[in-house]
Amino acid sequence: MTINAASMQKDVYKEFHSRAYHPDVTEVYANYTSRSGKLSNVENNDKVVFVGLQYFIKSYLQEEWQAFFVADKESAVANHRRVMSAMLGYPVDVSYLEALHDLGYLPLRVKALPEGTLVPYQVPPITIVNTKPGFEWLTNMIETVLSCENWPIQTSATTSVAYLKVFREFAEKTGLPADIVPFQGHDFSFRGMFGKHAAAMSGFGHLASGLVGTDTIPAVLFAEKYYGANVDEELVGCSVDATEHSVTCSWILEGEIEFFRYLMREQSPTGILSVVSDTWDFWKLVTEYLPLLKEEIMARNGTVVIRPDSGDPVKILTGYRLSPVSEYSGLFNSQHEAEQAAVGEGFEAYRWQGEYYGCVEGETQRLELCEVKGLIECLWGTFGGTFTDKGYKLLDEHIGAIYGDAITLTRQRQILQRLMDKGFASKVVLGIGSFSYQYVTRDTHGSAVKATSVVKGNQRIAIFKEPKTDSNKRSAKGLLKVDRVDGELVCFDNVTEAEEQQGLLQVVFEDGQLVKETTLREIRGLISTQI
Repeated sequence: MTINAASMQKDVYKEFHSRAYHPDVTEVYANYTSRSGKLSNVENNDKVVFVGLQYFIKSYLQEEWQAFFVADKESAVANHRRVMSAMLGYPVDVSYLEALHDLGYLPLRVKALPEGTLVPYQVPPITIVNTKPGFEWLTNMIETVLSCENWPIQTSATTSVAYLKVFREFAEKTGLPADIVPFQGHDFSFRGMFGKHAAAMSGFGHLASGLVGTDTIPAVLFAEKYYGANVDEELVGCSVDATEHSVTCSWILEGEIEFFRYLMREQSPTGILSVVSDTWDFWKLVTEYLPLLKEEIMARNGTVVIRPDSGDPVKILTGYRLSPVSEYSGLFNSQHEAEQAAVGEGFEAYRWQGEYYGCVEGETQRLELCEVKGLIECLWGTFGGTFTDKGYKLLDEHIGAIYGDAITLTRQRQILQRLMDKGFASKVVLGIGSFSYQYVTRDTHGSAVKATSVVKGNQRIAIFKEPKTDSNKRSAKGLLKVDRVDGELVCFDNVTEAEEQQGLLQVVFEDGQLVKETTLREIRGLISTQI
């Protein structure tokens, strides 16, 4: 028995729909739209990155359905009949699938905007319709899988673009060379994703934005398989030699100085070397070990990147906001009064009797000067650097920093702003993990597939949903056309058949064939022109 899953990539209730549509309906026309940013994970977001459709076409509409069509008819429908009959509790009639097998291809037309387009809410980047009467059930049968396979990639790409825009913003403000920006956001999400395929899909969304740093190998393979990428000819994604805690711990007897020397001399004498640095005492490594290693680091042909992995990433990288009053003891009668004054003025640290103290979330803790400065300022103090054309400090090319844990969009902006406030260019790499890429749902951008038009008899009828209990779920009506008005994409609904053939939605798939193909390079280029 050939087990074919293509016809079962749907909700069970859709099995009934081939019989439930009005008998006179011969065509169903639907669209995919992100309806609302009310729950968006990106603050003040107004557009969603459209990307991922070509993967859906190649993997599902072509690869999976091809197995259905090449099998003999009985084998093609047998497992579908068996599983659906068991789930519904009655013998399922599969004659509609047999008719599809006799036809020999998927009678569908998919139109879309170019992948890489930043699409406003309420504007559909995809429409889909059956091309032959008798297969009207097919359009919305694939609704479930169309939604399932498209919203995650688009959501990750939208998140990634948000990170990229902030990196670009601060690079421009501080004079950081623009060619560094694509490497500043690094995808570390693989281990936290909902399975390896989810990691590949989301990781492709990360790469599509134009960010190239990634440790998610399946995302690069995904780009090659579905989007014409080629690692031999272009920079699809990249990473560096890097350690983890288990590796550091294996040098527990010899110590971290010998560990650094071994890596630099024996294993990674050139290029970028990232070393996780908080396995034990992070600030001791920064203030004692790195100065001892300075000569070797500066002589090395490459960059040693220091990677903290715990604590508050904002404060680890940028330090504490220190009160400009260097010594409160002459102004106040007690440390408590001094602390209250510092907190009241919006500072996070102050000096009292020659010592530094932090006042965070109601708790007082004594701080070392290095903690007050933060990693970037400490590295500057040891290794120095140059100044950008806008007057900001730029760490020497032999040393760098990456923080790969708990970097939200909010913390990203805080880190870059605080570095700028301290006079530093935004030369730091930040990891983007599964919290950012997976703490989302289909509702994050309100993504949904809805039918808006049918042909019933010889008459085209605009259909729509407009629940009185939730206006956000209102759908468009009738045939749709997307065009630009004053530079912005706008959806026109209930248009004529002639008008529907105009506009920016172009046929990308028809009757089993991919008729318009795009590449990762083209997607990145298009996104870059819009941000």
